[in-house]
Amino acid sequence: MQSIIKEYMVDKTKIGFIRFIFEAYEGIAVVTTVEPGAGHIRLAMPPDRQDEVNMVTQALKKDFYFEPR
Repeated sequence: MQSIIKEYMVDKTKIGFIRFIFEAYEGIAVVTTVEPGAGHIRLAMPPDRQDEVNMVTQALKKDFYFEPR
């Protein structure tokens, strides 16, 4: 199964928190920090978990900067 890759720009002070949130939702996505100073992250997810990832990212956007790259 191919992973779907999406990249985001986020508040760089929240990268650790974002990693923690996605680790808590076991198996929905793996967070990779691309450029820590710029707040550039990558999410790799199975195709069947996209809806869940979208729900989490939409919820996070309410609290801090989290935009697609």
